[in-house]
Amino acid sequence: MTSTNSYISRTRAPDPGAPLIFAFHGTGGDESQFFDLLRQIHPGAGIVSPRGDVSEGGAARFFRRTGEGVYDMADLARRTAQMAAFVAAQKAAHPGVPVYGFGYSNGANILASVVMAHPDLFDRIGLLHPLIPWDPAPVDLTGREVLITAGRRDPICPWPESERLLRWFGDQGAEVQAEVHNGGHEIRQGEIAALATLLTR
Repeated sequence: MTSTNSYISRTRAPDPGAPLIFAFHGTGGDESQFFDLLRQIHPGAGIVSPRGDVSEGGAARFFRRTGEGVYDMADLARRTAQMAAFVAAQKAAHPGVPVYGFGYSNGANILASVVMAHPDLFDRIGLLHPLIPWDPAPVDLTGREVLITAGRRDPICPWPESERLLRWFGDQGAEVQAEVHNGGHEIRQGEIAALATLLTR
């Protein structure tokens, strides 16, 4: 049975009136990768930062892949369902609290997959350097706020794929913001600023 204890996580309960924010690390990260950054961005926010439970050569991930940009889609489906149940359990523990989520790289991919399967779970979504190499089914994301960040020279998440994902979210009715730099897969200060705006406004 999936519960609030399904993943090793760092957590903090939200202050009154503050949102609950989920943070999903990149490949090789852990539950601490974005915890302190979130504390700086939104000191009152509740935080749920799970550690991916898939190991790739010792590096934590949220789902399996067979190569760079080549996903094990059956495993992704299983892990998406597992994560969605975990998020729903955490959400149920904080009724009436706005729920936001953001992730970087592999963390952005699991978050995007959860949103595509369960569009009602998150109110605001930040996807930092996501790569979604499949054609998602249409969903209703009306009223959801989505930030997508990218690097035009990102060797892991090619810019045309980022453009395609931006269009897809817009077509689903989401309010989409983009923060794009001319570099690669690294997170730059403009992305942090855009994420802070998404999570605090």
